[in-house]
Amino acid sequence: MTYQQMIFVNLPVNDLSVSRRFFTELGYSINEQFSDEHTASVVISDTIVVMLLEKKRFLDFTPSGKEVVDASKSNEVLVALSAESREKVDGLADRALASGAAPAREPEDHGFMYGRSFQDPDGHVWEVVWMDPAAVKG
Repeated sequence: MTYQQMIFVNLPVNDLSVSRRFFTELGYSINEQFSDEHTASVVISDTIVVMLLEKKRFLDFTPSGKEVVDASKSNEVLVALSAESREKVDGLADRALASGAAPAREPEDHGFMYGRSFQDPDGHVWEVVWMDPAAVKG
Protein backbone atom coordinates (compact mmCIF):
# COMPACT_ATOMS: atom_id res chain seq x y z
CA MET A 1 0.00 0.00 0.00
CA THR A 2 1.33 3.42 -0.96
CA TYR A 3 1.55 6.06 1.74
CA GLN A 4 -0.92 8.90 1.11
CA GLN A 5 0.39 12.18 2.47
CA MET A 6 -2.29 14.27 4.15
CA ILE A 7 -2.80 17.98 4.59
CA PHE A 8 -4.32 19.58 7.68
CA VAL A 9 -5.31 23.19 7.10
CA ASN A 10 -5.73 25.04 10.40
CA LEU A 11 -7.97 28.12 10.29
CA PRO A 12 -8.95 30.53 13.05
CA VAL A 13 -12.68 31.20 13.30
CA ASN A 14 -14.81 33.79 15.07
CA ASP A 15 -17.82 31.60 15.86
CA LEU A 16 -17.21 27.85 15.85
CA SER A 17 -20.90 26.95 15.66
CA VAL A 18 -21.39 29.13 12.56
CA SER A 19 -18.33 27.58 10.91
CA ARG A 20 -19.37 24.01 11.78
CA ARG A 21 -22.82 24.60 10.32
CA PHE A 22 -21.38 26.22 7.18
CA PHE A 23 -19.05 23.33 6.36
CA THR A 24 -21.64 20.64 7.11
CA GLU A 25 -24.08 22.47 4.81
CA LEU A 26 -21.43 22.11 2.09
CA GLY A 27 -21.68 18.36 2.56
CA TYR A 28 -18.56 17.77 4.66
CA SER A 29 -18.56 15.80 7.90
CA ILE A 30 -17.10 16.67 11.28
CA ASN A 31 -14.79 14.10 12.86
CA GLU A 32 -15.98 14.39 16.46
CA GLN A 33 -13.03 12.30 17.70
CA PHE A 34 -10.74 15.25 16.93
CA SER A 35 -13.21 18.03 17.79
CA ASP A 36 -14.19 19.69 21.05
CA GLU A 37 -15.89 22.86 22.26
CA HIS A 38 -13.04 24.98 20.80
CA THR A 39 -12.20 23.06 17.60
CA ALA A 40 -13.87 21.19 14.74
CA SER A 41 -12.17 18.69 12.47
CA VAL A 42 -13.80 19.02 9.02
CA VAL A 43 -13.20 16.03 6.73
CA ILE A 44 -12.86 17.26 3.14
CA SER A 45 -11.50 13.95 1.80
CA ASP A 46 -9.43 10.97 2.93
CA THR A 47 -6.31 13.13 2.70
CA ILE A 48 -7.59 16.67 3.46
CA VAL A 49 -8.77 17.86 6.87
CA VAL A 50 -9.58 21.42 7.89
CA MET A 51 -9.15 22.16 11.55
CA LEU A 52 -11.37 25.06 12.60
CA LEU A 53 -10.10 26.63 15.81
CA GLU A 54 -11.51 29.43 17.91
CA LYS A 55 -8.97 32.27 17.74
CA LYS A 56 -7.76 31.80 21.32
CA ARG A 57 -7.19 28.09 20.66
CA PHE A 58 -5.52 28.84 17.32
CA LEU A 59 -2.94 30.97 19.17
CA ASP A 60 -1.88 27.87 21.12
CA PHE A 61 -0.37 26.54 17.86
CA THR A 62 1.32 29.70 16.59
CA PRO A 63 4.73 31.17 17.37
CA SER A 64 4.73 33.45 20.39
CA GLY A 65 4.04 37.09 19.61
CA LYS A 66 2.34 36.51 16.24
CA GLU A 67 -1.14 37.88 15.73
CA VAL A 68 -4.04 36.08 14.12
CA VAL A 69 -4.89 37.61 10.76
CA ASP A 70 -8.43 38.92 10.35
CA ALA A 71 -9.35 37.12 7.13
CA SER A 72 -12.22 39.55 6.50
CA LYS A 73 -9.62 42.34 6.10
CA SER A 74 -6.39 40.64 4.99
CA ASN A 75 -5.41 37.70 2.80
CA GLU A 76 -2.98 35.21 4.23
CA VAL A 77 -3.86 32.04 2.36
CA LEU A 78 -6.03 30.87 -0.54
CA VAL A 79 -7.33 27.33 -0.13
CA ALA A 80 -7.88 25.63 -3.49
CA LEU A 81 -9.81 22.38 -3.90
CA SER A 82 -10.00 20.33 -7.06
CA ALA A 83 -13.32 19.18 -8.47
CA GLU A 84 -14.02 16.33 -10.87
CA SER A 85 -16.18 18.41 -13.23
CA ARG A 86 -17.48 21.89 -14.02
CA GLU A 87 -20.81 20.85 -12.52
CA LYS A 88 -19.10 19.87 -9.24
CA VAL A 89 -17.37 23.28 -9.17
CA ASP A 90 -20.73 25.02 -9.56
CA GLY A 91 -22.43 22.71 -7.07
CA LEU A 92 -19.96 23.39 -4.28
CA ALA A 93 -19.74 27.13 -4.96
CA ASP A 94 -23.54 27.43 -5.12
CA ARG A 95 -23.96 25.51 -1.84
CA ALA A 96 -21.35 27.75 -0.22
CA LEU A 97 -23.12 30.92 -1.33
CA ALA A 98 -26.50 29.55 -0.20
CA SER A 99 -24.95 28.67 3.19
CA GLY A 100 -23.64 32.14 3.98
CA ALA A 101 -20.46 32.51 1.92
CA ALA A 102 -19.71 35.67 -0.03
CA PRO A 103 -18.40 35.69 -3.60
CA ALA A 104 -14.63 36.20 -3.76
CA ARG A 105 -14.05 36.69 -7.50
CA GLU A 106 -15.87 36.26 -10.76
CA PRO A 107 -15.87 32.72 -12.19
CA GLU A 108 -12.90 31.98 -14.45
CA ASP A 109 -13.36 29.90 -17.58
CA HIS A 110 -10.29 29.16 -19.67
CA GLY A 111 -11.83 26.27 -21.58
CA PHE A 112 -9.46 23.62 -20.22
CA MET A 113 -9.81 25.03 -16.69
CA TYR A 114 -12.83 26.36 -14.81
CA GLY A 115 -13.02 27.77 -11.32
CA ARG A 116 -15.08 29.70 -8.85
CA SER A 117 -14.22 31.13 -5.46
CA PHE A 118 -15.98 32.21 -2.29
CA GLN A 119 -15.24 33.59 1.16
CA ASP A 120 -16.37 31.50 4.12
CA PRO A 121 -18.12 33.20 7.08
CA ASP A 122 -14.72 34.23 8.52
CA GLY A 123 -13.44 35.66 5.23
CA HIS A 124 -11.08 32.80 4.28
CA VAL A 125 -10.94 32.48 0.49
CA TRP A 126 -11.72 29.08 -1.03
CA GLU A 127 -11.24 28.26 -4.70
CA VAL A 128 -12.86 25.28 -6.44
CA VAL A 129 -11.17 24.33 -9.72
CA TRP A 130 -11.75 21.77 -12.47
CA MET A 131 -9.07 21.09 -15.08
CA ASP A 132 -9.53 18.98 -18.21
CA PRO A 133 -7.42 15.84 -17.66
CA ALA A 134 -6.42 15.85 -21.36
CA ALA A 135 -4.95 19.34 -20.91
CA VAL A 136 -2.93 18.18 -17.91
CA LYS A 137 -1.42 15.27 -19.84
CA GLY A 138 -0.56 17.49 -22.84
